[in-house]
Amino acid sequence: MKKIALFTSLLVVPFLVAGCGNDAKESSASKDGKTEIKITWRNTGDHDKMQKFLEEEFIPKFEKDNPDIKVTPSSITASEGDYFSKVALSMQSESTAPDIVAEDSFMLNSDANAGYLTALDDYVAKWDDWSNYTENLKAGSIAQDGKLYAIPGTSDSRGIWFNKNVFKKAGLPEDWQPKTWEDIVAAAEKVKETQPKVIPFGMGVAKANGESVSMQTFEMLLYGTKDQLFDSETRKWDVNSQGILDSLNFIDEIYNQKKLGPSLSIAINSNYGSVMFQEKFPKDEVAMLLDGFWSQGNWTESGATPVENMTERFGFAAMPTQNGDAPGTTTMSGGWTWAIPAKAKNKEASWKVIQALGGKEEQAKRAIAEGNLTVRDDSAELPEYKDQPFIAEATSFLKNAHFRPADDKYPNVSVEIQNMVESVATGSKTPEQAAKDYATNVTRIVGEENIKK
Repeated sequence: MKKIALFTSLLVVPFLVAGCGNDAKESSASKDGKTEIKITWRNTGDHDKMQKFLEEEFIPKFEKDNPDIKVTPSSITASEGDYFSKVALSMQSESTAPDIVAEDSFMLNSDANAGYLTALDDYVAKWDDWSNYTENLKAGSIAQDGKLYAIPGTSDSRGIWFNKNVFKKAGLPEDWQPKTWEDIVAAAEKVKETQPKVIPFGMGVAKANGESVSMQTFEMLLYGTKDQLFDSETRKWDVNSQGILDSLNFIDEIYNQKKLGPSLSIAINSNYGSVMFQEKFPKDEVAMLLDGFWSQGNWTESGATPVENMTERFGFAAMPTQNGDAPGTTTMSGGWTWAIPAKAKNKEASWKVIQALGGKEEQAKRAIAEGNLTVRDDSAELPEYKDQPFIAEATSFLKNAHFRPADDKYPNVSVEIQNMVESVATGSKTPEQAAKDYATNVTRIVGEENIKK
């Protein structure tokens, strides 16, 4: 009887698996017989630029050219950290996996190692347009196993936005370009002295804002020192560097020692970005903001807070190295990519959509819509792209760009960076205490053998 029962169960399992597979395939077809491709990305709210780009620019043209495919926006409205968690959960099952997913480049290693993504090497080998993509951005989509898991969708650079009206009242030049961190502090002190109600300098410090704190704030500082987070050759983490302590001391100086930052009610708020960029900066209530090029999208005609003559009112300066050491400036670059989940139902149709999203004109249109940098060299030559405000400055910063560690432990380390930065900004820990706790926590995450001695 036991043998019969076992034999029966073995027969049933294949039918159940086959049934699941058939249901999954059938669910990918829309009611009109078209193949439905669902695109998932992180929706930022009422003024989400990707939603607008897809619905108004991309989908109508694509579906006209490809009448057998229906493209369905399927975004997730969530904080950055929650988005990554929800996407990872959805990719674990055929029934919930999207057909195309937006992956932040720093999550690729982690999700590829988890088996969530499809390797795209065979696809790009037959794609002529791949040669037009910027080489160093291609490298950012390759995981530790040497395989390509995504197609770059956007690139970016970071610098210091400054308000020329505020600067003029403070006696600061309109073509301001700091050469050291001390220059930034000196400018902030002049603003505080001449305009007490203006916030002299802002940078993200709230762990509620996730990766932006790690990349826009801490790493923009750290990579301006002589140290770095991770040695790509030895594949070891540097957790005891002077650069870490110096970066935290700068944050402490701005927020606590000299009171040059926003109040904590703003700084530790998950809406820090919208408050600073959409409300206060356009109203001349903030002097400087350390952040990304895409921020100018807030002030365009279609942005959340349109600003006339923004290039006359605002400036975008390169972030200097700590003491002006060569190469003089630094920036962090990253961006979002398009990937196909391993459990996606229609990979060939998904690839067709990704190819279209990555077309020369489409790439330029998306970059313009989102206020980002294009990932294609030929797209960068289109007149409508080159005419964007601050595009020349943002592109020039890339010559000294750094990228986040290509290691699957980075997302976990990044959380510790965010905790460390917030603890210093709020004054709950001294820079020394925060750095020590960071070193302990990262060692636990990556293992003693992976720590630089």
